[in-house]
Amino acid sequence: MKDVFSIKEAIQKIEYFCSYQERCHEEVVAKLRSMKMDSDEIDQIMVHLIASNFLNEERFACSFARGKHRIKHWGKIRIINELKYKNISQTLINTALQEITPEEYAMTFHALAERHWESIRETNALKKRKKFCDYMLRRGFESNLVYDKVKELEKLAHG
Repeated sequence: MKDVFSIKEAIQKIEYFCSYQERCHEEVVAKLRSMKMDSDEIDQIMVHLIASNFLNEERFACSFARGKHRIKHWGKIRIINELKYKNISQTLINTALQEITPEEYAMTFHALAERHWESIRETNALKKRKKFCDYMLRRGFESNLVYDKVKELEKLAHG
């Protein structure tokens, strides 16, 4: 890889970078910095990418939320935190979360919870409860959902 790119070369490279996967502004700026572009060049390229619709934070946020929920089974809290970490505005985060219907969210949550509960090979009830809750909370599901679910699963187990 060569060290110095003309603006034209950088634009070509970064258009490709943005076209095969949705990106947030921060990722693109970091990539341009790694290509040794200076601030003025970065500003110029960013304006071009946004104007040409290669870069769209709303599209990124929505795609991120859908993907992380459907593929990685993340809860809303984890999705929100990851988007905040990528400097996505609260307004766009709220828009992105609307991509996940309440029905789909509930289905994913219950399926993941039941599958994980069954997979825990722990005879001590308290340890099992802790392992389950820790896992579901790490996944980013709301604590009230997690605690209600663990009670339901424990009742079924002892029912």
